[in-house]
Amino acid sequence: MQGNGRLSRLVKGLPLGSSWIGGVARYVLDRRNMDGGYAFCQGLESNVQDTYYGLAILDLLGVPPPNIEETVGWLRGFKEYDLYSSYYVAKALRICGEEPDVEGLRGFIGSLPIVHGEFRVEDVYVEAASELHPVYMVVELAGLAGVELDRERLIGWLLRFKNRDGGFGIHRYSNLNATYHAVASLDRLGFPVGSLRETLSFVRACERPSGGYTATPRSYGVYMEHVYYGVSLLELMGEDPGFPEETAEFIHGCRNSNGGFARSSLGISTFEDTFYAVSTLEKMGRL
Repeated sequence: MQGNGRLSRLVKGLPLGSSWIGGVARYVLDRRNMDGGYAFCQGLESNVQDTYYGLAILDLLGVPPPNIEETVGWLRGFKEYDLYSSYYVAKALRICGEEPDVEGLRGFIGSLPIVHGEFRVEDVYVEAASELHPVYMVVELAGLAGVELDRERLIGWLLRFKNRDGGFGIHRYSNLNATYHAVASLDRLGFPVGSLRETLSFVRACERPSGGYTATPRSYGVYMEHVYYGVSLLELMGEDPGFPEETAEFIHGCRNSNGGFARSSLGISTFEDTFYAVSTLEKMGRL
């Protein structure tokens, strides 16, 4: 059961800046369900991934979530069954100012082979954004739960996926998705990612003067997730985007009339792509 216009009225009078920002807030608030969760499309049941992204978008915009106690209750009642649901529940609760079930998280993390450096590429989940996405999630969850990892072993294992072109990926195939998840994991593990100069060159090779980033240097299509990964990688390495104005134009070209952002100019709005868009604009100082 979806929310209603009363929620969108919550953004009126708030210092949201330009009108497109208010449109984004309304897009999210109008997709809050009565149970406290969120779904990117009106009429769908709440799901934990969209609830996290919806809360994260509102947090970036400085808009307080309505009836946050209902959202916290929905998150507390959600039965985590895998790495992804555990990750999104924990992250969403933190945005709400609540702590996740730390003891439960510790037990879950301790049961994962990748915590002990035993991760295998065939263990990658179908839903993964890249082959190294699960590792990134575990590293971040471990930080939230205060679980000590074998940092040196994990760092050494991750660096094995660094290819000759500086990018990361399995089977010697570098891509921006895996490169982001590898570098972000290394950064959280305390590795000086600014020293990865070949990786920086790989990211620059994926950067397009017309705006945005591609999955590989030889790819043509620019999509929202690659823009987010590219700008985020540069931020991790202490660098700035080479074409910020053009990249901002690409992002705004993916904004739909409902206020949300899509993966490309011809796509439908999703919470995930809207988060990528708003987060990237924030990183570039364009909120």
